Amino acid sequence: MVISHKKASIDVLEKVWQRDLRTAIEKLLSFNEISECAVLLTCNRVEFYVVGKDTIQTLERFSSQFGIKKDYIEYLKNDDCLRHILRVASGLDSMMVGEDQILGQVREYYHLSEGLGGVGEILSMVFKKAINTGRKVRNLTQINQGSISIGSAAVELAEEVLNGLDGKNVLLIGAGEMGSLVANAIANRKACTVLIANRTFKKAEELAKKIGGIAVKFDRLEKCLLDSDVVISATSAPHYIIRRDLLEGVMEKREDDRGILIIDIALPRDVEESVGEIPGVILHTIDDLRAISERNLKRRLEKIPQAEKIVEEEFLNLKNMLKELRANLAISLMYSSAEKIKREEILELYNKISARYEINESILPILEDFANSFIKKFLRVPTIRLRDAAKNGRPEIIEHVEYLFGGGEFVSSNKDEKTEKRPAKGHFQGS
Repeated sequence: MVISHKKASIDVLEKVWQRDLRTAIEKLLSFNEISECAVLLTCNRVEFYVVGKDTIQTLERFSSQFGIKKDYIEYLKNDDCLRHILRVASGLDSMMVGEDQILGQVREYYHLSEGLGGVGEILSMVFKKAINTGRKVRNLTQINQGSISIGSAAVELAEEVLNGLDGKNVLLIGAGEMGSLVANAIANRKACTVLIANRTFKKAEELAKKIGGIAVKFDRLEKCLLDSDVVISATSAPHYIIRRDLLEGVMEKREDDRGILIIDIALPRDVEESVGEIPGVILHTIDDLRAISERNLKRRLEKIPQAEKIVEEEFLNLKNMLKELRANLAISLMYSSAEKIKREEILELYNKISARYEINESILPILEDFANSFIKKFLRVPTIRLRDAAKNGRPEIIEHVEYLFGGGEFVSSNKDEKTEKRPAKGHFQGS
């Protein structure tokens, strides 16, 4: 399930932003149809990846809580979903085509979702392939060479609005990843004064030292606003950093008639929307970076076909890997089912023999060796044919084995059972 800059505005993205990742993953896993899930959050996208049965219908039920129009949501399934995550990690689906930041974000949210219990064998394989594909695309195409980021696009927008930043006072709020991108972009101009405010003052100091800026304590924010021509806010705070009442007070205290340009590139937003109504204040958000994104796309058009070719090759490779994984899970079901019966039957046979003959438990290994040999020979042909079915695109055979040997949703309604938590039908559906 995808809600991104392609269809949704910053207002919509803010509504669906998952402030509590744990709750989102637990909610998705609470649906009987879902066996794995992962969430991807960036300033331009909110995406949910799930494995299970009837995933589109389930995600539609899940998304109803957001209270947004269905037109903003894109549901992708199977091949479309696999291609999508590979393109996302490669920077081909970004507002700033070729950006590097998305690859780190895919990696970060994969590990976060894994740590919260959402990721199983299938999503682990998918996300690892996406990360490797992202690296491969950048290494072979240099699509990220001179890459423009959301941070540098914000600086470019400031230059356009103010006809350059020479002699301007720039206040950067936030010293995290996005703030660092902004700072590096400003540093290349070297014609303005840069103040950096961050709740952790040490991080502000470290970033200021790198670019020749000035670190300021967060509680001096109001004083810094008094002298600023440009404010670029890029924190990860869950609440507003700049509220209307704060900026109204600032504008009243300013000693001249200079306006102030504020560019909010945070999600959730750092700046209260009504701040843009204050006389002398110009407020821009991520939505206003689209024109710069289009120019960036034109510069990289010649790189895209080669990148798309790599994505398609890796997509086909991933499909084969998933087929093999699904066959292995079905084979595992057969053997685990046989193993359970084997133990019961060996004990029953031992009790019958020991009741009639003078034997002890030393015979148990012999009985077990016989049973193991029998199971291995008996399941050899089904194992070979399951692997062939995976290679030759016959998923219905694997489905029958899953059904017959207790896979997916057929065994029990108890979500705690291991067999229940196996990927229902082994499909990768929905994003």
